[in-house]
Amino acid sequence: MAETYEEYEETHHVTRKSVTTFKIEETSSSTTTKTITTPAKLYGKDVGAYDDIDVDELLAQLSPEEISMLAKEVDPDDSFLPPSQRTNYECEKAPTGPLDRKKLIDHINKQALETPDRPELEPFVPGVVRGKKWIPPPPAAKLQAADEQIAIDLGDEYEQALTDATQEEIIDLAAILGFHSMMNQDQYHASLLNKGQPVGLGWDGITKSAIPKIFPAEAPNTTDPEETVQRIKNDDSKLVEVNLNNIKTISDEQFDKLFEALKSNTHLEVLSLTNVGLTDRTALMLAGALEQNHALRVLNVETNFISPPVIVTLVKSLLTQMTIEEFRASNQRSQVFGNKIEMEITELVEKNTTLLRLGLHLEFNDARHRVAAHLQRNIDRIRVDKRDGRSSRGSYYRPVRIEEEQELAMSDVEEEPEVEVAPADYDVEEDPDNVVIRPPPSDDEDIKKKSLTAAAV
Repeated sequence: MAETYEEYEETHHVTRKSVTTFKIEETSSSTTTKTITTPAKLYGKDVGAYDDIDVDELLAQLSPEEISMLAKEVDPDDSFLPPSQRTNYECEKAPTGPLDRKKLIDHINKQALETPDRPELEPFVPGVVRGKKWIPPPPAAKLQAADEQIAIDLGDEYEQALTDATQEEIIDLAAILGFHSMMNQDQYHASLLNKGQPVGLGWDGITKSAIPKIFPAEAPNTTDPEETVQRIKNDDSKLVEVNLNNIKTISDEQFDKLFEALKSNTHLEVLSLTNVGLTDRTALMLAGALEQNHALRVLNVETNFISPPVIVTLVKSLLTQMTIEEFRASNQRSQVFGNKIEMEITELVEKNTTLLRLGLHLEFNDARHRVAAHLQRNIDRIRVDKRDGRSSRGSYYRPVRIEEEQELAMSDVEEEPEVEVAPADYDVEEDPDNVVIRPPPSDDEDIKKKSLTAAAV
């Protein structure tokens, strides 16, 4: 059997893509591709060859002139170096002496006065434009046609009113609609306050400077902290409001006495502690006092040094007695609470059924909207209670405990066989001293109460 040999020719294609990389393609009965990358070089050597070089040894071999030349070319970004060594600028001029600011300013003013002005190529003549005057280009035809086509039909009544209106009335209307750019500040405030437009201003009027009114300085707070603490401790019935604002001399011991006396006070309704230097330690004592006091309605602790976690503790303490209607604690050490703190405050506020006003700066929209909606619900509930002749807040407001439910069930069974139906929204029980308002029970509490009543029968 004869063997057959076939001859074939190999064709090589070489493609160069860059200086350091080239690609070889071999076309034959079987095609193979190889990519070869040459290493990068620096000053004729591979970059890896410089890894083992000791830089300190190289710098030691340089002369002072070479080091200064190298320092001018390098600008290290190192904050630990002084500015004189970080910059490549060198002032070779010898110092003339210590800095005299007055002499330096006098020298600058003298140089400015003695330096002649540059001569003008064309002298100034009033009313004559020097050089080429800029003329704005005409608007596009499409825009001009669109402006001409816009027409608003206000009706005959409004058209007649606007046609017969004076310029002052048009300015008042623009201020009411909020067109601030169409008038100056005096015209805007005069329209809002209904004081009448200034005479002679018009649309092109310029606001004139006015002498600012001098108001007397606010008198210092003359409240005696020691006497106030003693009156709170004695539960003075005439002491309903305490204002200790801006008294920065109150010591921590006085704060301790004040908050300890606040626990048992039953007449104080308004307590203002703005800018008195409250810290986290004293604020925690205030939170403990709020958990026991059931007479306070308004609390203001703005402009102090309370941290965000302690503010959360204060808001949480309002849930114990449910008597605070207004709580303000803005402008503290930390202006920004953060998302976690704001969400905790929001959840606590949503559990509070008596809070009507909250003075806190909340950054996130979700927290602001939820808090505002809940406060509005509380206000609406109070309006409904007033309309129906019910009290929305007593001196003591809290959920009913199971022991009290048992006593209430037993007393109802003994005294009155027929249990009255509670109102739809609230169960109100009055006594000579206070009014206890209980929120409507949940399904579990309702079942438990019915079972206790049945067992007692």
